[in-house]
Amino acid sequence: MRPAARLSLLLRITGSQAIVRRYFVVNGFDGALALLGLLFGFYISGEERLATVINACIGTAVALTVSGLSSAYISESAEQRKALNELRGAMVSDLEDSAHAHAARVVPWLVAAANGLAPLLIALAILTPLWLAQAGIALALTPLELAIATAFGILFLLGVFLGHVGGRFWLASGLVTLMIALVTAGIILGIGAL
Repeated sequence: MRPAARLSLLLRITGSQAIVRRYFVVNGFDGALALLGLLFGFYISGEERLATVINACIGTAVALTVSGLSSAYISESAEQRKALNELRGAMVSDLEDSAHAHAARVVPWLVAAANGLAPLLIALAILTPLWLAQAGIALALTPLELAIATAFGILFLLGVFLGHVGGRFWLASGLVTLMIALVTAGIILGIGAL
């Protein structure tokens, strides 16, 4: 069996497809919103040194990644062990060499990867304008403005994806997540004006 098919089977055995998707979106949303907050903080403070902004954002993304990997692995591992122990009790069997036992060992890593890598991948996308500017490539907006616009775009796209998953109109779902980002930005701007 091909590795992708094997992983798909393990996710089906444990019913974890939705969990992986949910963790990716939730932690991706957290990562995008955290970076948006950082970028707005730098924007209103007038900080223009790209190296400072990039390093702070990478530090935040790494912290969110490590937190996502470790917390998801610890919690999902415990849940999978619990489910396997309940199945063992119901079947009055060891199950140690079964697909269920293999899934209980592998699925926590898949869930952790989805939860941990989401903020890192999204952060890399949001920071792309800053790296382009650092490389001397001319941009239509300032690097911070373009990175902020990218964060808004990604948050909108996460909403579109959730609308697709939930069977809702994609534009409405995208606008909901965009509104959350705009409210967050407004609060940051309001606090910065004090």
